[in-house]
Amino acid sequence: MLRLKVRIRERKKLVKQTHLKILSSTSVRGPTNQSSDHFIEDFVWNYCFLTDMGFGKELLVLGLAFLLVKCKHPCDLGYSSDGKKCVDINECQEHPCGNHSKCFNTNGSYYCQCQDGFRNIHGSKNFTMIKGQCQDTNECNENNNICGQGAYCENLIGSYKCTCQSGYVNVSHVTSPVQCEDINECEAGEINQDICGKKGVCRNVNGSYWCDCPKGYTNYGIQETPCTELGCDSFSADSKPAQSHGGLADILFMMRNSCLALSDPSAAGERKTDGEALLEKLFTATQVILSPGHVNSSEDVSGLLSTVEKSLLLIGPQLKGNRTKMETTETDAEIAVKRGKTPPTGPIHLTNENASLDTDWATAAGTETYPGFALAALLSYKNLEKSVNRSFEELDEQKKDDVNPSFQVFSRVVSIVVSNPSTQNLSNPVNITLKHIQGIEKSPHMHYICAYWNDNGAWSTDGCYQQHSNATHTVCTWKHLSSFAVLMALYPIEHTFGLQVLTKIGLIISLLCLILSILTFKFCRSIQGTRTTIHLHLCICLFMADLIFLAGISQTKPVGGCRFVAAMLHFFFLGVFTWMLLEGVQLYRMVVLVFNANIRPLYLYITGYVTPLVIVIISAIIRPTGYGTDEYCWLSLENGLIWSFFGPVCLVIILNVFFFIITVWRLAQKFASLNPDLSKLHKIRAFTVTAIAQMCILGLMWVFGAFMFAEGTTVVAYIFTILNSLQGALVFMMHCLLSKQVREEYAHFLSCICTPQKKRYSDFSSTNPSSSQSQGSRSGQHTGESQI
Repeated sequence: MLRLKVRIRERKKLVKQTHLKILSSTSVRGPTNQSSDHFIEDFVWNYCFLTDMGFGKELLVLGLAFLLVKCKHPCDLGYSSDGKKCVDINECQEHPCGNHSKCFNTNGSYYCQCQDGFRNIHGSKNFTMIKGQCQDTNECNENNNICGQGAYCENLIGSYKCTCQSGYVNVSHVTSPVQCEDINECEAGEINQDICGKKGVCRNVNGSYWCDCPKGYTNYGIQETPCTELGCDSFSADSKPAQSHGGLADILFMMRNSCLALSDPSAAGERKTDGEALLEKLFTATQVILSPGHVNSSEDVSGLLSTVEKSLLLIGPQLKGNRTKMETTETDAEIAVKRGKTPPTGPIHLTNENASLDTDWATAAGTETYPGFALAALLSYKNLEKSVNRSFEELDEQKKDDVNPSFQVFSRVVSIVVSNPSTQNLSNPVNITLKHIQGIEKSPHMHYICAYWNDNGAWSTDGCYQQHSNATHTVCTWKHLSSFAVLMALYPIEHTFGLQVLTKIGLIISLLCLILSILTFKFCRSIQGTRTTIHLHLCICLFMADLIFLAGISQTKPVGGCRFVAAMLHFFFLGVFTWMLLEGVQLYRMVVLVFNANIRPLYLYITGYVTPLVIVIISAIIRPTGYGTDEYCWLSLENGLIWSFFGPVCLVIILNVFFFIITVWRLAQKFASLNPDLSKLHKIRAFTVTAIAQMCILGLMWVFGAFMFAEGTTVVAYIFTILNSLQGALVFMMHCLLSKQVREEYAHFLSCICTPQKKRYSDFSSTNPSSSQSQGSRSGQHTGESQI
């Protein structure tokens, strides 16, 4: 081992000497390259060492190869030869460091450094192209307080930016560095003198402020918004709407308690109710009011709409979510709320099964003092249209130059509520799409209009127009909201001129025939009897009904007069059917009863007039508004009152059918008997035929009359008018002209008028037996007719 070390030491000395000889023999003069020196020295040393170890040949070949390369490129890496010497290469001229970096050249090499605001992804300060890359430094994340108090940091490429937060101001007046100080909003000058409202107390805090609201005011928990007055007194249970409808008092009492709890900062937590619970209570109370049926008066409708709208304005800001939907059996609502320091912008679309609303948040919020929230609500009443299918007086005044239009509510009643207190003249009109209750296409005799329920409790079209309409929907555009119901009205055109002329001519003919019939039944002595009495009063009732129909059916103004006309028509038409029932009873008694077949006149009068009178009085007490409509003075088809007429009519027809069946059956039996009284039976048969024909005409007429005033039934109206005109002529023909005795009376009457009579004493003193027999026979005929 010692000998090996000695040999190695000797070899190193030999290598150094050999190296010096090689350098001294070099012909190239240039900068000494330390790496080249080491190469030669290492090669010689290793060659000598490995030769002793037995690898000399292999190393010699390898060394010669390196020497050839070295001779071809005599300069080291990072240098280039100019023919005389090795010169340093400036690698920075080729920009090897990449973006956001700086290059530094060195002898034989170079190094890179990142610019300010950037750093090497590998962490080292100096790097080369293959050992590094510069990326942005996020100063904001590395130092949270780099911008100081009241400022926020914004990272930039290679730098950062400091900006004062809201509620602070830069007092250094330069962008970097910034010095932010708190703004005292409570003492910021006249522009902010009402920053918390007229009654609010402003309290400054770092970067912001608070508004403390006194009792009766609130900012709904948004402390940086002005205090607004709640107006809890508007929910007083002593108000007029509550007095007119007891159910409204419950809603007002509930909302007043909620309002007082919200406006009292010291109120206990249990007194306050969240918005969703309040909304549910409101709609439950509304359902209690609407579920029994119609709201009786326009005043009650206005009170209900106003109360619900005010309640939604109070409840809306207390809702937790930005969108709330709630549906009951009577209502369907969607409410949208946006909160924030600045008024919201953008479109609003609210919808339910019966309607949709399209507007924007600028319209909902308004341009006045922003209370920190904006609200928009769409509320549909599912059955309220039945209670408001009236009060078209203002529409009638607006259309007074047209041909007497009629109106019908043809959609659900919809209320639009927004937090904007000024909605009388909107700069951006809102669009409301309403779904029709029934799908009916427009026609020349019918079209749709848009209307709203105004402060007077009536429908009006001011400030709105129809944008589009089809069979199922109508789109209305409004320039105001006013927190009232929005609906669609059906506008049918009145009956044609030809129908009016036909009605007048037909009724005049009918009246003339009825007058002749009344005179005949009253003064024709040969036909006097119970049946004639019935016919007389039937004609009187029909005459009065036709006369009132002709003169007053279209006189809808004044309302009281129209209701009186409707009640009189109700009474006399019921009287017609009542006397027709008495005729059926009389025929039944004539066939079935052998003795005492006649009905006492007192019973006839009581049944014929008192019964219709009782029905009319009861109907008027139960539904006084059902008498008379905006189109005609007859019973309303909307509230069920029409059945106070059609119910008795159907009953009369059913009973008469029963009586006529029994009568015909008994007549058939008597005709088949062994000793029939043919004369009497023929008369009863004739009476029965005329009675059945009369019942068919009257019954058929009122089948069409039931639909006469419905929409799109002009043909039905013509049929009803023709049948109504035939009533008087039919009675006159069947009971007068077809009666032989009446014709004889007419002939005798006409002969007395047209032929001069000679007064001779013999006429008074004649005792001709034939004459006496003739008189006896006539008397017998009279007696028999009376008995019949």
